Amino acid sequence: MEITKDSFVEIVEGQTKLMVPKKSISDKVPPKEPAFFNPKASLSRDFSIIAYSAFLKNFKGPKKILEGLSGIGARGLRVANELQTDSVIINDLNPSALELAKYSVKLNNLQNVEFYQDEICRFFSKYSKRDNRGSIVDIDPFGSPSQFFDCGLRATMHGGMLSCTATDLQVLNGLFQNACRRKYGGVPMRTEYGNEIAIRLILGCLRMVAGRLGLEIIPLYVESNFHYYRVYVKVNKKPDQEENLGYIIHCKTCGHRKIVNEKINFCELCGSKNNIAGMLWIGKIFDKKFVEQMISNISELNVNKICKKDLTKCLEESEMPGIYFTLDEIASKMKSSPPKLVDAIKKLQENGFQASVTAFKPTGFRTNAKIQEIISVFSF
Repeated sequence: MEITKDSFVEIVEGQTKLMVPKKSISDKVPPKEPAFFNPKASLSRDFSIIAYSAFLKNFKGPKKILEGLSGIGARGLRVANELQTDSVIINDLNPSALELAKYSVKLNNLQNVEFYQDEICRFFSKYSKRDNRGSIVDIDPFGSPSQFFDCGLRATMHGGMLSCTATDLQVLNGLFQNACRRKYGGVPMRTEYGNEIAIRLILGCLRMVAGRLGLEIIPLYVESNFHYYRVYVKVNKKPDQEENLGYIIHCKTCGHRKIVNEKINFCELCGSKNNIAGMLWIGKIFDKKFVEQMISNISELNVNKICKKDLTKCLEESEMPGIYFTLDEIASKMKSSPPKLVDAIKKLQENGFQASVTAFKPTGFRTNAKIQEIISVFSF
């Protein structure tokens, strides 16, 4: 493939030069040919740079990054150029994408990047032996990542990080329940907090696959966006002993919701029949110390200012119970206009409840108060 100025353009993302197809920048929907590049995903790549920086800061062992579905290699090349790593190994089936990635390597004078052109699980299988695994393994597909969980986990070293993106939002948000059951082993639910359910379904599926392999996963950070969900987990080579799989029950009559180990068919508040989502992850989705490390590393990196704002919300909610509420749903129950978010949280705290903002939704908040307690507090 000839890389000409007519068809390709050099851009800078973070601190890294990238050669990308011109139509990826000019067209409303970036084309898949000759190679796919989504400029709108730069924020996602910023969060990855922050997360990988925080993880590598205290990681003991070879700093080897495996990117299974690289496209033009934007994420992997930024890692190689902007972070301290021993090697970044980029894989994609599209030879044109790899040609662009190799061109970008020369633009940045990188010496620590290798390339493979193979199906993702064949690529990961090359790194599944004990002393050859990746310290960070990245899976960023079109659609569901669940088909790659097995090979991705096998390629992650003990104490390493696995990060996965899901873009099949309609499936995860409850539009196609049977497809979600097939792909993730759980049933979704269409609710105001459907994105948190989706994240927990991804983590739940990953936990089930890890369990088969005798592995433990520990969620460090998760990201919810209009176009994708992304999870970052630590992988330990030992069986998980925690009871971290279960269900979310939701009563659409009164709005009560709860995370439970076993299904509860009827609402404990009003007696109506519950809607049930799961099986899914019911443990913590943020690691407080890890998010603190992410925030402290931002000053060393060239990333969007939005990142710090979002991560500060994640830190606030990291120790809070699931699942979040929204001001609009409470106002609808009360048949009144919603209070300001800062006032709502302050009122709950003044009445002895835990409460915080959430990064999942601008009008969302977390609290240990039940819905009738929230309504009671907001009524005065």
